Amino acid sequence: MSFTIGLVGKPSAGKSTFFKAATLAEVAIASYPFTTIKPNVGTGYVRVECADKDFNTQCNPRFGFCLDHVRFVPVEIIDVAGLVPGAHEGKGLGNQFLSDLNQADILIHVVDASGSTNEKGESVGAGNHDPAKDIRFLEDEIDLWYASILWRNWNKLARSANMTKKKIEEAIAEQLSAMKVTEFIANHAIIDVNPSESDSEKWSYEDIKKISTILRKKTKPLIIALNKADTPTAEKNIEKLKKEFPDTFFVSCSAEMELALREAAKKELISYVPGNSSFDIKNADGLNDKQKAALEFMKKFLDANKTTGVQQVLDSAVFEFLKYIAIFPGGINKLADSKGNILPDCFLMPPNSTAKDFAYALHTDFGKHFLYAMDVRKKQRISGEQELKHRDVVEIISAAK
Repeated sequence: MSFTIGLVGKPSAGKSTFFKAATLAEVAIASYPFTTIKPNVGTGYVRVECADKDFNTQCNPRFGFCLDHVRFVPVEIIDVAGLVPGAHEGKGLGNQFLSDLNQADILIHVVDASGSTNEKGESVGAGNHDPAKDIRFLEDEIDLWYASILWRNWNKLARSANMTKKKIEEAIAEQLSAMKVTEFIANHAIIDVNPSESDSEKWSYEDIKKISTILRKKTKPLIIALNKADTPTAEKNIEKLKKEFPDTFFVSCSAEMELALREAAKKELISYVPGNSSFDIKNADGLNDKQKAALEFMKKFLDANKTTGVQQVLDSAVFEFLKYIAIFPGGINKLADSKGNILPDCFLMPPNSTAKDFAYALHTDFGKHFLYAMDVRKKQRISGEQELKHRDVVEIISAAK
């Protein structure tokens, strides 16, 4: 897995429930702050319409699985300790929380859309807290975390860059390399902010803060999972949030409902494919009255909303927001590997990836000795510079032995 999703949010917003629903990993779930002390790391999956259906065959994934020609491709998910205001100053479990996020490619902010918990994660009763406050404070905290790392060393960093004739964007990239900040990203942030002083040693804290916000958005983009969407107070809050933050990427969800469905499917009480709009009861006789009532409630929710939202959040983060594409390695004459597994792999590639980029993703030697590639569906030769499309099946022809 080369893709990591970080789950963030205040305590008791439902992060751990979301994590368990997405991974079915055993984690501590409770209605009090800081249930999660150390980060939970597990495997979740994103849905891809499998390429096997186009070849009238059934794939044999090495990683992940395939249900009804829907491929579930593994991604790493990290559920970190809840974030409270002042985390960038070390309040709550702030320092640990923020350092745990370094490796994430995208952040999913799990928000309690019911408004039943305050900024510290304490229960205040449904509808008594404005979720908009949670959205603002969390983004501010992560931006301020970036800014604090730069600002506390800024005089030394800027002076050293001037003395060694090093570009300031290069120095910033070195300082924030753990957050995946590159010289290119840093340079564009500086251009966008356009500090009033040309000498970086004279830049103000406000300049650094503005630059840090852009760096965070580029390296830790955020989408919002509006959790507890099945509660009575959530609908009104969700409508309000979408009006208040028109440029924010929202997905409504019920982590608790998704967890219940996946657990029921695991026990073979129902047949359910994560992300589907319905489920089938397999063993009605094995259900008690309480379980039947719960499944009926969930059926009505799915009929109205088409999904619990959990799988949609993961899929949206990777394919809609970051616009990654899924590429299948295959052969013109043979879709199976040396062990007979058909279309065993599926790679998540950044947007605008070329055939040569894919060759490097398969193996460095394939990239170094790349000759050309083949579009397996069309049986056409493609150059190394040709951009690939979502669900392409590609064969790499290389001089590597």
